[in-house]
Amino acid sequence: MTVRISIVLDCEDPSELAPFWCDALGYNEVFAQEPYVVLAGGDGPNLVLQRVPEPKTVKNRVHFDLHPDGPIEDEAKRLEGLGAMRTDAAGLEGTSARWIVMEDPAGNEFCVCET
Repeated sequence: MTVRISIVLDCEDPSELAPFWCDALGYNEVFAQEPYVVLAGGDGPNLVLQRVPEPKTVKNRVHFDLHPDGPIEDEAKRLEGLGAMRTDAAGLEGTSARWIVMEDPAGNEFCVCET
């Protein structure tokens, strides 16, 4: 059995958030019908932006880890230029793993990772 995965991200305005995630991931908008906007690209899972009535109030229980080909600082700056906000940076002691915690324009957390 083969299982395909899509990731659904709740937000207040899918159409407003779609350009950020398209640019961030190199995806394209492939479907839009209220309350959804579906983004797809490459071999990755589809990202479904779903309108919900309630605002985001707490930290996401699931988040994206983005692993760029180049330096994570360069990627974080690129994402800031698209509207993301940097909130923290961290690393895993005793390893070369480090990451920058960011938020998309709707306040959803994600990380830019170097591992």
